[in-house]
Amino acid sequence: MKRFWISIVRLFGWKFDLPPEEDWKRLHHCVLIEVPHTSIYDFLLGAACVWRLGLNGKFFIKKEFFVFPLRKFMRWSGAVAIDRGNRGNHMVEQAVEALKNNEELTIIITPEGTRKSVKRFKRGFYEIATQAQVPIALTYINYRTRHMGVGPLFEPTGNFENDMREILKFYADAGPRDKKGWNYAGLTTTYGEKK
Repeated sequence: MKRFWISIVRLFGWKFDLPPEEDWKRLHHCVLIEVPHTSIYDFLLGAACVWRLGLNGKFFIKKEFFVFPLRKFMRWSGAVAIDRGNRGNHMVEQAVEALKNNEELTIIITPEGTRKSVKRFKRGFYEIATQAQVPIALTYINYRTRHMGVGPLFEPTGNFENDMREILKFYADAGPRDKKGWNYAGLTTTYGEKK
């Protein structure tokens, strides 16, 4: 099924930009962020990229998606239901513990946390990577060029604001499906150099 979906994505003209295979090992134990996130299609395309890399990827998604007939598919694809309205869901702690206990686990997160335009990334992905002491893989889906793939692995320094500035530089030429949902200018202003 996974190979079939990868073939379908390729049939529609998408290309995978992947690092050399000898570098894939580090992707099997990291926090992988998908930016920008403006469409449900990002999930469908992103799944093809994760499966192409052979990753044991787990991602958090709001519990409302876990309904019939999607429930079985969600679990099979690596989804973990989360109650986003519950501040006591301990998502960060659960993810950190999972990474510490499994050297072959990739946590996948969309830092925007929504498909709408935002001025700030949700900080959970950064806290997970920092506390679990794993790198952050910068990935993308560019609808303008029909390319998707993995960029550099970013080692968090512990300085969130500075690191966000560096991470955003990678996404300066992003090609989102919905341009209105990608607020690069607002994000770079939020994490701009302090006076």
